[in-house]
Amino acid sequence: MVLFLIGISIAVNNSSHENQTAGNPTHQGAHVLPSTLVISLLLIIIVLLTIYCLRFKNHGKALVTSVDKKIPNGFLEEQGEQTVVLLPRSPSPSKRYFPIPLDSLEEEYRIRSADDGKLFREEFNSLPCYYHHGSFEEASREHNREKNRYPNILPYDHSRVLLSHLDGHLCSDYINASYIDGFKEKNKFIAAQGPKLETVADFWRMIWEQKTATIVMLTNLKERKEDKCYQYWPEKGCWMYGNIRVAMEDFTVLVDYTIRKFCVQYQGSDGPRAPRLVTQLHFTSWPDFGVPFSPIGMLKFLKKVKAVNPSYAGPIVVHCSAGVGRTGTFIVIDSMIDMMHMEQRVDVFGSVSRIREQRCQLIQTDMQYSFIYQALLEYYLYGDTELDVCSLEGHLQRLHNTRAPHDRLGLEEEFRLTNVRIMKENMRTGNLPANMKKNRVLQIIPYDFNRVILSVRRGQEFTDYINASFIDGYRQKDYFIATQGPLSHTVEDFWRMLWEWRCHSIVMLTELKEREQEKCFQYWPSEGSVTFGDYTVELTGDTQCETFTLKDMVLTYRPEKQSQHVRHFHFHGWPEIGIPAEGRGMIDIIAAVQRQQQQSGNRPIIVHCSAGAGRTGTFIALSNILERVKAEGLLDVFQTVKSLRMQRPHMVQTVEQYDFCYRVVQDFVDIFSDYANFK
Repeated sequence: MVLFLIGISIAVNNSSHENQTAGNPTHQGAHVLPSTLVISLLLIIIVLLTIYCLRFKNHGKALVTSVDKKIPNGFLEEQGEQTVVLLPRSPSPSKRYFPIPLDSLEEEYRIRSADDGKLFREEFNSLPCYYHHGSFEEASREHNREKNRYPNILPYDHSRVLLSHLDGHLCSDYINASYIDGFKEKNKFIAAQGPKLETVADFWRMIWEQKTATIVMLTNLKERKEDKCYQYWPEKGCWMYGNIRVAMEDFTVLVDYTIRKFCVQYQGSDGPRAPRLVTQLHFTSWPDFGVPFSPIGMLKFLKKVKAVNPSYAGPIVVHCSAGVGRTGTFIVIDSMIDMMHMEQRVDVFGSVSRIREQRCQLIQTDMQYSFIYQALLEYYLYGDTELDVCSLEGHLQRLHNTRAPHDRLGLEEEFRLTNVRIMKENMRTGNLPANMKKNRVLQIIPYDFNRVILSVRRGQEFTDYINASFIDGYRQKDYFIATQGPLSHTVEDFWRMLWEWRCHSIVMLTELKEREQEKCFQYWPSEGSVTFGDYTVELTGDTQCETFTLKDMVLTYRPEKQSQHVRHFHFHGWPEIGIPAEGRGMIDIIAAVQRQQQQSGNRPIIVHCSAGAGRTGTFIALSNILERVKAEGLLDVFQTVKSLRMQRPHMVQTVEQYDFCYRVVQDFVDIFSDYANFK
């Protein structure tokens, strides 16, 4: 372009020079020079405009071509918009990341996590994208376009799942699904998009034809008010999807996932075939943005998937919404755990590179990529800590049976491993100067991500804070509220919290005074009623049980003149330092609280001691552990306590409290084993 402009300039100057020598230089120069400049400028502008138009035309043509051909240039699943978002091409395609020996995994994770995960991003961006690794002819056919949830996430022709042809139906063998290899197992998985209304019959036809026994669902039906997946199963009873009859047999709802069991039967013109059992495991705790806060729930979920899938079954069908981001994350974690056991090393970079040859864009974000490493490190450091109740006695003997009678190194080491980093950077609200005086103990402050938020009072700043945290139960998110014993100036906030979150159960694990120090302000009337700001509390019943006191109260919100019933469980015999003398009383109070919850609608249970950590955490841990023992005959004291400590600092504070969890479970098993089938 520069040479072209220089040529024009020389030509114009030569022409001007010739004209000047041919005529009167003075007269002609006065008129020719301005006109020459104008002509030169016009020529330059025309050339620039021509070049710009040609470039814009070619750029537009390229964009149209990519859309028309539906080249899958990436879809960031968590953004939830049906737009083409290009994954970054590898800045250094030749760069390789080699397998990591297990004894180096912790150090490698630490190095990659530094500087806000800078090296994780670099490694993720170095992954080959394989934009043009294969063709998408079948997925791009006119008859199949409506079957794709996202127009730029398509299966390769060479690895797509082929359905049987239906008579008279063009392209009836197409579904947006791809075979994916496991670590050593060919076509262990099928990665699929979340079914659409138009593709539900095809989805169940794939399940039947591929002899699939397990479906892994990693998205919710709606996220951020956007449809992510059509509900492809009946809530109850049975439904026909094309020629496939699907009947709901059973379902179990847990805090991180739901298990649904279906009876699936093909009903053709030649009569019905033998029915099959298909289990769907639906992971419900993957947040709208990013990745799960902790890999603990995902690892439990993965273990369950491995346990329920029969050895004789066909591929495990895994889907999220687009079938690439969360789907790929799950598949890689599974493959790398298998690699851990077989080769004592992991190769995340190599694994993602390989499966991207089978389905484009698997693993969508650097957050998902680093989450894989986080899950693998968790698994490597702690392994499988679940116990069958039949193994509990032997496990306790190993923890306690050491050389010296009082040497508890086994137990102390296990308890030490439950320590997690206290995230002070996530305690900003509780550490605001206006809120500091509302905290009983300055070391125990709720995290911002799960603190209980009160309504802001009109014209009063910082009135949304109370020292309280939502804590997950065994079956339900935010099933407990762990809080401190109210101070004299936070009593109204305590009752406001109970009212606004419609709680009906309070569990108190401290006395008002212990060792001559106030541990909790008396927030209820000894008789009659008492008023705290806008709230009046009336005592209507007081019953003394063997190890706890049961009080019935009526809470009235005076501005609206509305009331609700509250039941107060006050456990006695738990000293500030130490543990209860025996576990039977704890079993009794947990059972009583559960009965109350069933009658009152399972709203959050408020649990408090003095600071809302040690005894509070132990009670919540035991509630969750015993609930699982009753439902599954399994327990995991270690991961239960570790998970609680990630939700609120210092939950289960001492090794004695940790040991008490085991002792209570052992008491429970001994008491109820005769009819609970534990042994």
